[in-house]
Amino acid sequence: MNDFAPYITKIIEKYETDNPGIKIKWVDVPFSEGEKRTLASVLSDNPPDLVNLNPDFSATLAHKGALYEIPAEKTIQFNKEIMNSLTTDGKIYSIPWYATSAVTIYNKELANKSGIPVPENYSQLAQFAPVVKGKTGAYIILPNITENDTMLKILNKYGTASSQLINSEKAVEVFDLFKYLYSNGLIPKETVSMTLQEALEKYMSGNIMLIGAGANFLNMIKENAPSTYALTDVAPQMTGELGQFDFSLMNFVIPLRAKHKEHALKFALFLTNEENQLELAKLTNVLAVNQKTLENDFYTKYEKDDLMAKARVISAKQLNKITPAYKTRKNQKDINNLINTAVQEILLDKSATQPALDKVSKDWNMLEK
Repeated sequence: MNDFAPYITKIIEKYETDNPGIKIKWVDVPFSEGEKRTLASVLSDNPPDLVNLNPDFSATLAHKGALYEIPAEKTIQFNKEIMNSLTTDGKIYSIPWYATSAVTIYNKELANKSGIPVPENYSQLAQFAPVVKGKTGAYIILPNITENDTMLKILNKYGTASSQLINSEKAVEVFDLFKYLYSNGLIPKETVSMTLQEALEKYMSGNIMLIGAGANFLNMIKENAPSTYALTDVAPQMTGELGQFDFSLMNFVIPLRAKHKEHALKFALFLTNEENQLELAKLTNVLAVNQKTLENDFYTKYEKDDLMAKARVISAKQLNKITPAYKTRKNQKDINNLINTAVQEILLDKSATQPALDKVSKDWNMLEK
């Protein structure tokens, strides 16, 4: 996040002034080393008192019994939907810090030439794809459905992101939707391996009509492809059958072996109060998680020509409809690999959809034992 160091330094100085005798040491760990170093430190006899993690790894530590349980009454300042997503077996082990929720970034010129509205859901995406290809020569999207948990989040929008329902009739329909697009040349062949960053490059070159991405991607488009940015607008992210939106989150956890749990919790709540959340939001492209901050004009109003502000308002509104949220499981990376391998096999016609998903269901059940 841009200009983050001065912000956190000021927050720490303010907290230390208000709490004489308390000294806070903030240590940044390279992302590539984060999980390995965090796991070692959290399980040691001298862990950090507060750790900033993603919910996936936080859930892993919670399942290992390595985290301090946060009293529910300490979390009333936060967006209720986000807090619901953070519960593990009915308990809270995390304090949310900031969120993101992707929007649909689209090329107005390609949409107008196609004579279609921006798709609101994946069914419309499949319906409009041949129109876009036929009238413009461009693809409607390059979906990065084999990257991380992208496909699982789509399946969650249909209520099928579980070992019991991954081979259901509805899940088969979702996979077959993308197989239809792929086998008919309506999405690029690179779909089976490309990332969101690569999809962004295709968007900037005018080869695809839309991408689902965070508001921060608008700055990349503006800097690297100003002519495409001039044709760009934003809309809510596409939904599935359940109508909810997906999101990403960073949160704080307190190791069970931490020596200063009370002060760690107090500092985490200070970092996430209404005032400090708003200041962080204005410095970055992230979404606040404090409910009062989300009700500020910064998240509810925008000028007509301010695309970044429009995206921010859309994203913030989406946080009010994220249930049921996809919850991280134990062995999440292995589950991602099962799903992503199945996507590739189905799209490349190496396996029929139902047998591939039956195998995923069986293997996923084994991971949960």
